[in-house]
Amino acid sequence: MTPARLTRTYLAVPAHRTKMVQGAAASSADAVFMDLEDAVPPAEKAAALEAAFSALGTRDWGTKTVAIRLNAIDSSSIASEISRLGGHPRLDAFIIPKAETVADIATIRGWIAGAKGTRTTPVEMELLIETARGLVNVESLAAESGVAALHLGVGDFAASIGARSAEIGASPAGYRQVGSAAEGHPETPLDLFAYPMMRLLVAARAFGLRAIDGPCGAFRDLTATKSAAVKAAAMGYDGKQVIHPSQIDATRDAFVPSDDELAYAQRAIAAMDEAERNGQGAITLDGKMIDYANIRMIRRLLSFKGSD
Repeated sequence: MTPARLTRTYLAVPAHRTKMVQGAAASSADAVFMDLEDAVPPAEKAAALEAAFSALGTRDWGTKTVAIRLNAIDSSSIASEISRLGGHPRLDAFIIPKAETVADIATIRGWIAGAKGTRTTPVEMELLIETARGLVNVESLAAESGVAALHLGVGDFAASIGARSAEIGASPAGYRQVGSAAEGHPETPLDLFAYPMMRLLVAARAFGLRAIDGPCGAFRDLTATKSAAVKAAAMGYDGKQVIHPSQIDATRDAFVPSDDELAYAQRAIAAMDEAERNGQGAITLDGKMIDYANIRMIRRLLSFKGSD
């Protein structure tokens, strides 16, 4: 399945921080979301909304996907945020935080439809799954019309389940398996996010949505940044949120196929084309069987290359 948008790197930026928004627009990120929620203090909410509206029309966003993270469904401002921004032609998506129930998403979808103005289609919804309840309901949420992507909110999700984690996107230091004394007590680190990541990914694929992993909070640690991105890419995610421009290159590189992968892909596609001309649906390449399922996986991998 090929993602409808290229969103390997999804840069988060507070909407009220003008220089940061300017830098995000000029960055090499595939996508940017201007945040009206957690990154904005209560006293700055109104200013952030107007700054986001202005930035949509005055910044050169190039071919980036541009989104706005709204405040929560139970906030006093979400309806006015949608009303103010929902008709803007440069806005691609609203990111809905703490998505939990189908009823809430239906309400928000109605507000978005009512705010579309002269747009031919309403702004898309991208749901941020960041609570235990949201994950329990993720399949029903993914099935809702108007939803284009699912994001995993790693920080709030960890808090929601009571995990003793000090870093956003990192497993708690104590989450590990210790073997028996007879084995010398070997320790195996475990991944707190393996289950929520897979469940969200399966729901996204079942309903043709993009899946975006949450950020690595240790943005100055490029080894951790790259490792987290490689994991998400290997699982099949379409991209990953980043919280600092320094994370963009390492994260994008994890999703872009390597030279060896590109060379193999070209050979495999050429070999299958030849096999098809000879009436065959499967071949052997480098000692391994190749059929149409392999080609579909290869073509999906190639879709992440973009113009890099």
